[in-house]
Amino acid sequence: MKAILALEDGTIFTGRSFTGHGETVGEVVFNTSMSGYQEILTDPSYCGQMVNMTYPLIGNYGINDLDIESDRIQVKALIVKEYQKYPNNWRSQKSLADYLMANNIPGLEGIDTRALTRHIRLQGAMKAALSTQDLDPDSLVEKARHSPDMVGRDLVREVTCREPMLWQDGRPVKLEGGVEQFQWPDEPGAFRVVAMDYGVKLNILRSLEKRGCTILLLPADAGPETINRLDPHGLFLSNGPGDPAAVTYAVETIRDQIGKRPVFGICLGHQLIGLALGGKTFKLKFGHRGANQPVKDLKTGKVEITSQNHGFCVDMESLQDQDIELSHINLNDNTVEGLVHKKLPLFSVQYHPEASPGPHDATYLFDRFIKMME
Repeated sequence: MKAILALEDGTIFTGRSFTGHGETVGEVVFNTSMSGYQEILTDPSYCGQMVNMTYPLIGNYGINDLDIESDRIQVKALIVKEYQKYPNNWRSQKSLADYLMANNIPGLEGIDTRALTRHIRLQGAMKAALSTQDLDPDSLVEKARHSPDMVGRDLVREVTCREPMLWQDGRPVKLEGGVEQFQWPDEPGAFRVVAMDYGVKLNILRSLEKRGCTILLLPADAGPETINRLDPHGLFLSNGPGDPAAVTYAVETIRDQIGKRPVFGICLGHQLIGLALGGKTFKLKFGHRGANQPVKDLKTGKVEITSQNHGFCVDMESLQDQDIELSHINLNDNTVEGLVHKKLPLFSVQYHPEASPGPHDATYLFDRFIKMME
């Protein structure tokens, strides 16, 4: 069935819906991964966004119950060049279309995704409206223009856990008696880690659990007094969506925790650390999204191919503290990809060492966090 994608600058793309009737608005971004569409769909960092896949054929290996990164689909819509409606893979349990329709998420195919990607690269990521119901281009452009801006928007509250949860055997478990009565399990040799859930990907928690961590997930607005009372060996700051500058409550909590215990931040957690250290963040023109982003470790000179998903960046020049050091840079545009404190146990990266999807070049960063806690 006919569907129209209208960008806020008036650009129109006409294609077909492979998920039936629907309408939505959101920021349009592109992802350059060749696979991993299920992980992308369920990554909370995509909350509020429509994702345009640059790889032309999507859906060929279907959907399964294991390759999820959160408890639901997070994207506003999925845009592909060609949808493969007959998946062929031994792990497949359902088709991509069935998965999207069950969650009321629009799927658009048949547009020139290369032209859309090029337009975003030249003009920047922008708001858009997608519909099978309203086929008036002018009406859809107005809907796009009046949809919420990403700058200044706190989307963390939409994706964070509602109550503290203990990560056990690969899944979150509710606390009996609440966090006030919580006692860390008696597991000799285990590292007690409090993970601030700003929209955490599940493979991050799996990666920490695999390294002997006992993980307590806290909602994003949990205050420093809660963390201090729990007295973990380390504090982990997760990825998440939206503008980091809007998540002021998290910045205040992090600022309180710096120097009290080892801190490791990924993606939004990295940006929030930059703000807590007195720096600023800014919105990138079209962001970094994909499983093939080159990052250089400035200490070793090693180049890592990384998985990334972010639209904001830390402004290194705004960090006046001489004890803050740039540790990694993006080789495509030389933007900040990592920070480390010279005196305190704190470091962060803008990319995703847990991958899912993507290469495993940066998994050593979890080991670095373990050594820091030791």
